Amino acid sequence: MKRIVYFISIIILVFSGCRKSEYIIEYTETITDLGGGTGTTTWSSDKTYLISGFVFVNDGQVLTIEPGTVIRAKTGQGTLSSALIVARGARIIAEGTNTEPIIFTVENDDLEGSVPVDAKGLWGGLIILGDAIINTDAGEELIEGIPVSEPRGIYGGVNDDDNSGILRYVSIRHGGTNIGEGNEINGLTLGGVGRQTIIDHIEVIANADDGVEIFGGSVNLKNMVISYCGDDAFDFDLGYHGKCQFLLAINNEDSDLGIECSGGLDPLPLLPGTFPVFHNLTIFGDKNNETTPLIHFSSYGAASINNSIFVDAGSGVAIYNSGKTGDSYSLFENGVLTLNSNIFGLADENKPLIYCYNNEGSDFTTEISILNDSIQSWSNIYDEVLANNDGIYQILPENTVFENMAEYDNGWYEQVTYKGAFGSENWIENWTLLQQSGIISD
Repeated sequence: MKRIVYFISIIILVFSGCRKSEYIIEYTETITDLGGGTGTTTWSSDKTYLISGFVFVNDGQVLTIEPGTVIRAKTGQGTLSSALIVARGARIIAEGTNTEPIIFTVENDDLEGSVPVDAKGLWGGLIILGDAIINTDAGEELIEGIPVSEPRGIYGGVNDDDNSGILRYVSIRHGGTNIGEGNEINGLTLGGVGRQTIIDHIEVIANADDGVEIFGGSVNLKNMVISYCGDDAFDFDLGYHGKCQFLLAINNEDSDLGIECSGGLDPLPLLPGTFPVFHNLTIFGDKNNETTPLIHFSSYGAASINNSIFVDAGSGVAIYNSGKTGDSYSLFENGVLTLNSNIFGLADENKPLIYCYNNEGSDFTTEISILNDSIQSWSNIYDEVLANNDGIYQILPENTVFENMAEYDNGWYEQVTYKGAFGSENWIENWTLLQQSGIISD
């Protein structure tokens, strides 16, 4: 869901003079791209890097980034945007550690507060493109956020085992520039990325568009933390069919959905529809937003959501009913779209937890009784497992015994005995700006 109102707010921010740090850094490496890409190279932690414009890792090239490396990007909107794009057939090897994360941020960020935690839209983002299956007629598409004249922006193919590299302990901050109307850059964009790619321990904070958007492909996500974004925390489109575990999202008044899941405008019967399988999510909504659902299924999108916790939802789970065979509502009716052993906490107990609607642009208030009648059979509903106390978030459940756990039926998932993204270990410590900002309770 792209919101023009928020784009206007970005423009105001640009002209207010508050959009970037006054701190000045002298860069040892300024990275530009005249078509040749980065080449096969290594970026090291003993240098200071500035990305200027759209920089590609071209097909056949491998970009390695050492632990502790900080990559900053030049500010700018429209044609002056800066982003790093890993093209189809290229690889990025960015393996940080808990104590030495790899950081992508805006130019002149001193990492000590020179850029406000919630500052958005100051540069582009990180885009990775692969050769895995996507659900479109052509089987490949041009990724959003890239000029239509750029052939290196094509993604999608036939190989679900495609490998675009490794992202581990990576923090992506303050991105989301808009290069044209309706063409924004997400914090992390994954287009047709295959399951051999490793995405593990990733932070996206204060991105003006979605935190993470995935267009098709089969890549798996683990230990992701998304906060303070200007659109959705997680957005899944075009036949994405991967696995996800241990995802944390914190939405505020600027944010939209916790999860947006849509299949595509015209899904093909022989290609996979959008169907991620989630375990162990923790998603905080904006309890003052009474009209936007925390989770939204539309355009033939579905998922299986298990052993998860949803807190302060102003509104619950919205499912679009188009009246067509295979749409999100019929997938729910037929037991394909499922929610098992989750904990929901609505800000207003009089709001429906799950409902469908049949009018694009509605206020999401149409309720279908059959959906709500089935709640107790698949969800446990508690009020205060986790908490948001005046903007300080408790993310570790205290003294909670979890019952009725959904089974982990695939060897990829860690077999845990708790719901939500956290047990006793706070895995966002040390390496995330979110933890360092002081809004997570000890």
